[in-house]
Amino acid sequence: MKLTVVIVNYNVKYYLEQCLLSLYRAVENIPTEVIVVDNASTDGSPEYIVERFPQLTYIYNKRNVGFYHLHVCTGSRKVKFR
Repeated sequence: MKLTVVIVNYNVKYYLEQCLLSLYRAVENIPTEVIVVDNASTDGSPEYIVERFPQLTYIYNKRNVGFYHLHVCTGSRKVKFR
């Protein structure tokens, strides 16, 4: 099984950290790619998360474009597993 997880973030780095810790524990033996798409966070999320989870793909948008655009349009273009 191959799994891709796309997570949208906006100024919730500590919740995102907890989500990622839980996710990586759950998929320990499953080939998984994780993509975080950031909606112009100003809380230091990019630096904080990338430092702690270098294995994920972090996409930072410079403006808040909304959930649909981020998750469906931006995140899905980066998916490796098809």
